Amino acid sequence: MIHSIKNCIMLLSLISLTGISYSAPPADLIITGGTIYTLEAEQPQVEAVVIYQGTIVFAGKASEALRYRDASTKLLEVSGGCVLPGLIDSHAHLISLGRSLSELDLTGTSSALQIRELVLKKQSQTKPGVWISGRGWDQNDWEKVGFPSWQDLRGSEANPVYLRRVDGHAVWINQTALKLCDISSKTPDAEGGKIICDESGNPTGVFIDNAINLIEMHLPVPSQDELSGWAKTAMTECNRFGLVGVHDAGVDSAKLTIYEKLLKDHKLTLRVNAILSVDDEEFLEEQYKLGVRVDPQGYLTIRSIKLYADGALGSRGAFLLEPYSDDPGNRGLMVTPPEQLQLMTETAIKHGFQVCTHAIGDAANHQVLDVYEKAQSAYPGQDLRLRIEHCQVVAPEDMARFKTLGIIPAMQPIHATSDMSWAEKRLGSRRIRGAYAWRSLLDRGNRIACGSDFPVESPNPLLGIYAAVTRQDLQGNPKGGWYPEERMTLDQAIRGYTLDAAQAEFAEQRRGSIKVGKLADFTILDQDVFKVASTQIPSIEVLYTFVGGKIVFSKSAARSGH
Repeated sequence: MIHSIKNCIMLLSLISLTGISYSAPPADLIITGGTIYTLEAEQPQVEAVVIYQGTIVFAGKASEALRYRDASTKLLEVSGGCVLPGLIDSHAHLISLGRSLSELDLTGTSSALQIRELVLKKQSQTKPGVWISGRGWDQNDWEKVGFPSWQDLRGSEANPVYLRRVDGHAVWINQTALKLCDISSKTPDAEGGKIICDESGNPTGVFIDNAINLIEMHLPVPSQDELSGWAKTAMTECNRFGLVGVHDAGVDSAKLTIYEKLLKDHKLTLRVNAILSVDDEEFLEEQYKLGVRVDPQGYLTIRSIKLYADGALGSRGAFLLEPYSDDPGNRGLMVTPPEQLQLMTETAIKHGFQVCTHAIGDAANHQVLDVYEKAQSAYPGQDLRLRIEHCQVVAPEDMARFKTLGIIPAMQPIHATSDMSWAEKRLGSRRIRGAYAWRSLLDRGNRIACGSDFPVESPNPLLGIYAAVTRQDLQGNPKGGWYPEERMTLDQAIRGYTLDAAQAEFAEQRRGSIKVGKLADFTILDQDVFKVASTQIPSIEVLYTFVGGKIVFSKSAARSGH
């Protein structure tokens, strides 16, 4: 059956190119009207797209598309809007998004006191002894900048409280959780982590990077039903924002089991590129034995692993070549020793797996580039597509190495506008020039795979595209953009969420543009993103999201409650 469909597509492609008259087979769907952007150089815009069994079989003039129509063919007229290749988030945490939607949302809070009030309100609805969790706090945005302590959560002692920072690289717990986890002044820092202590050496309740493991081992393990529910909730949210695919960065055994079950039950409404967590050696060894797997329908891909070089800039865990400008003597944390990174990288490559390494500080990026260069020497001539996730701060001498080595920078444009109010304080006026430096990388010939890192940021890719082309917040600040020379063009930003994101997961032959033979994934917007002012991009709404020729989100259906 698969071969017959491929032969049909090849025949239709040939006939379409040669202009020979023929009797076309009936289409499942024809999309026309508005502007259809293909992202294909030979045919950048078309009037209509024809879909048959989840695949694009024609892209061209509307009059020619109608030859595929019969009584069973559905027609979709897009008036005033535009059709894009389906948008892909190249770095996110799908099930974590679903979980975050079920717990306290601390995004945008202005003080520790405000968070305490939210915790106490939640506690009034929670049985004593049950963990209260939340995510989204950022001490850099508070009226009084600085890490909180367990004392700021006084009154919540009836329940252990676990609150993750917005980036997930720091947690804040209350006194009850400290006691439950048996944390005291005698508890040593974990390698690659830090327990924040007061002047007397007592834990304050804030834990950075690998020190978080001291708390997480005591958290209740989510059930499979909970994980499945979070996954479904997150997929619905992603589809609502026009996403057709996600590179899920850090998938453990439990999450992979959920994805495989959803795939088997035909309930994945999002294409998931599962980038595997390496925390469980037994799980990773099992995956290596099973080898690279790509679902024939393209819904689930297992071919990558995620490593960590350092922590995050906001919690001063990013590993820098020189000390933090606002914290002399502190260079951050290298959470995985270089020799271990090297071993894990080469082991993954040996088994045919792609390596994606989290690196934020300039020292971490430099170290990962060294590791990758050595690994490439050991496996010459192979298409490895090694990735660095985030690449937030890159030293001038390392900027050219990405292109030279063929390393993919997987970056999140919205991080720049979220961090710009405090990032220069961390780095100083010289180093900030190499931070969030998208254009510097693009101008050197690199392809940036764009994402959001949700739930750290919103899963709405239009907000990322807006940040990429303006380097401004939603209020238009700062005027002219923050270091505007690093802005992307709109075309570059769209490609970052489509073709370049697909290329970063070895899927550019099947996804990322509108072309005969590719999967029918589309994001349909109510306004033409290429024609509106950049300030209007955040107000654009998604009309439809198509995955494999099927509608997974419809604005009209959502409004009617269907």
